[in-house]
Amino acid sequence: MNAKHGTLHKRDQQAKPEPLAQTHEVFNQARALENYNAYDNDTALREAVRRHGAGWAEDKLSAHGAKTGSAEVIEWGFLANEHKPQFFSHDRQGYRVDFVKYHEAYHRLMTLGLESGIHSAPWSDPKPGAHVARAAQSYLQGQVEAGHGCPLTMTFASVPSIKLTPSLAKEWLPKILNNAYDPRNVPHTEKQALTIGMGMTEKQGGSDVRANTTRAYPIAAEGPGEAYELVGHKWFTSAPMCDAFLVLAQTDSGLSCFLVPRWRADGSKNPIQVQRLKNKMGNVSNASSEIELRGALGWMVGDEGRGVPAIIEMVAMTRFDCMVGSTSGQRQAVAQAVNHAMGRAAFGKTLIDQPLMRNVLADLQLEVEGSLAITMRMGEALDNTTLDPDNEHEKLLLRLGLPAGKYWICKRTPFHAYEAMECLGGNGVTEDFIMARLYREAPINAIWEGSGNVQALDMLRALAKTPAVLDVWFAELAKTVGSDPRLDKAVTSLKREFADMEEAEYRARDIVDRLSLTMQASQLVSAGNSAVADAFIASRLGEHGDRNYGTLPRGLDLDTILRRANPWEGN
Repeated sequence: MNAKHGTLHKRDQQAKPEPLAQTHEVFNQARALENYNAYDNDTALREAVRRHGAGWAEDKLSAHGAKTGSAEVIEWGFLANEHKPQFFSHDRQGYRVDFVKYHEAYHRLMTLGLESGIHSAPWSDPKPGAHVARAAQSYLQGQVEAGHGCPLTMTFASVPSIKLTPSLAKEWLPKILNNAYDPRNVPHTEKQALTIGMGMTEKQGGSDVRANTTRAYPIAAEGPGEAYELVGHKWFTSAPMCDAFLVLAQTDSGLSCFLVPRWRADGSKNPIQVQRLKNKMGNVSNASSEIELRGALGWMVGDEGRGVPAIIEMVAMTRFDCMVGSTSGQRQAVAQAVNHAMGRAAFGKTLIDQPLMRNVLADLQLEVEGSLAITMRMGEALDNTTLDPDNEHEKLLLRLGLPAGKYWICKRTPFHAYEAMECLGGNGVTEDFIMARLYREAPINAIWEGSGNVQALDMLRALAKTPAVLDVWFAELAKTVGSDPRLDKAVTSLKREFADMEEAEYRARDIVDRLSLTMQASQLVSAGNSAVADAFIASRLGEHGDRNYGTLPRGLDLDTILRRANPWEGN
């Protein structure tokens, strides 16, 4: 408009404001992966559940898969991570409270997990497939959000340790196994449902818990179930709002285990003082803390001086859940990558139809297939030993399978998450998408509950203490002998490794790699899907050595593998 004459210039007459404002048409973007059934559309999971004796749980798992795949529950995961836990040492009047405040979304996730019995089902109702069904449910829940899985796992894992002392078990287990969530900051005596945490590591010791300096002093009588006061510190105590913690401390007879509540029975606060919350790169919805124990009341669990054997009952279960959790992260990463590739086109084709992208996605799915196969076999072994504690084969399989499986799956997950994230391009690195969170979560399980070296050395310790574990491992592998010459060759090569144990500690990682890969391959052969087993063996047991994802050899049935990866398709 000409201000002086009130007329339009020619260029102004040609301009059309409406089209100029339309600069943002959204196209060539994949739909959000939400409002799908994470169980019904996961063929590998459904097959594993049936194969390992938990087919009876499918209706419950399908219902849980519908919840965890819903937009509402997925949003809880985002909110719980966006709003980090906040620590308050004192209340407004100045009283020491050691209170950690969580976002409501975190509490909703905890409610979903606890009401579903993820912390309790195999203990409350032991039967064939109970651990497998519970692992499947945890696997579904973990795809939404990993952080709240920590207190769920620790509560679940505390049960075998607490059972070592009948007087404590009688008082505590009914509330621990209650399928309810009570986040109130009140004494455990006023609650009907409790959660349990764990405090092992100290700043000077880390994984070397025998270097712990925390001391326990008997109040009166000594021994299992008796009261002590603990003085010392813990460098990592996750989920500090749990109602009690299994803690290691020194007595005159050596390192012992104690159940330490946050409140005393008289309603006074037990002197467990939180110093600060850890500022972690991942697992941010779950508070992890440094604590000081200033004469904190606790009761001895197990025998005096036998703290490591007592708490190792708990650690075995948490290591199994590390396998479940990392496999869960792998599955969600593949689901996101495939969902994106189905809805995105480049260079004239949908990404899912591009040969190189198909190679990458199928390779990522094969990792999930192997991780899930060994995890669920260990779940079946847990069922077998729960129902029959004298089942030596299954006990020894677990003794080697838990460190080997935990090591391999958790170690593979960070690179797996990165490769899946790359499939989404720039979207993958933004916090608006779940991939960035999956990537930040990926290293956590590899470090917690014993890092890679700890697992590899634990494998050697098992071999030295109980040589029969190796016979059991090869007996399990023998179930598929003759099915594939490449697998047979790998097993024979593995046997040769154990014939020469010189510098075994130096070679421990290589040995545990082979243990894990051959067991994964054998389990996939047993599962009966030839396309999956053939591709896994061809890519993992060949002569490639170290490899990147997307380097599958030619001639494999990628169609079958990619259908299994598709989160929208239940085969």
